[in-house]
Parts: sequence; structure tokens; C-alpha cells
Amino acid sequence: MSQLAAPFEHEVEVRYGETDQMGVVYHANYLLYFEEGRTKLMAALGLPYAEVERRGCALAVRKAALRYRSPARYGETLVVRTWIEAVGGASIAFVYEIVRKAGGERVAEGSTELACVDLRSAARPVCMLPDELRAILAPTRPPAPPS
Repeated sequence: MSQLAAPFEHEVEVRYGETDQMGVVYHANYLLYFEEGRTKLMAALGLPYAEVERRGCALAVRKAALRYRSPARYGETLVVRTWIEAVGGASIAFVYEIVRKAGGERVAEGSTELACVDLRSAARPVCMLPDELRAILAPTRPPAPPS
């Protein structure tokens, strides 16, 4: 089981180049914030993404979902919350929530599903997650209690 019981959090200050002419974060940049959250979470668990690749695997995004709640603007500080929802035989599901640091208002939320790819074999594009990776990347947030 992973060492984190709550979502991993990190801050992002919205840079001018991430915004459109109106100073609002361009929609595709939220996926970059998700990616940064995912890689920082993995590093916090003791498994930097570069180490995954050294072990012969890559994690390719095969599905992404994103819902916008409120526009983020140039100069704001956002908090990106990331957790692992599920680990399958050959995939990992991550969930994200982005909120304003000031006030905690939800800006966006989403998820990604990544498939394990064997870097050593062009014949096996998708492979099973190695057991040691699966153990490190166990879900980092317990499921919500039934209501």
C-alpha cells in the first residue's frame, strides 16, 4: 500500500504564457497541471517517472476527462490535488482537483487513465504493471464511505 492516505497537493502559480488574451488559463493547460500533479505524486511515493522508464515501462495516457468549474487567471496560485484511484493489471487511474489557494474555490476537476507500455518490445505495446510498481502505486485515497 502506498504511503499517502490523502490527496497529494502542490501549488501552481498561473503564468502569463498559460493564459489567453483575456488572462484566463487556456483550457489545455489544465491537463499540464494534471501531469505535473501525477509526476510529483509519483516522486513523493519514491517512484520518480524517470525510474519507471529505467525499469522498461512507460505510462501512456489513454483516457482523460476534465470539467471546468471556474476560470483561473494570470497570477493566481492554484492548489492541485492528485490521488491514485485504482491500479489495474495494466493501468492506473488518477483523479485531480484544482482549487484556488485563496478561498479554496474549485476551478477544475478530472481524471486520467494510463496504460503500462513495454519500452523494450515493439510487439507488446501494453504490458502488465510490474508487481513492485503496483505495490508502490496502490491507491492513495481511500474510497468514500457509502452514503
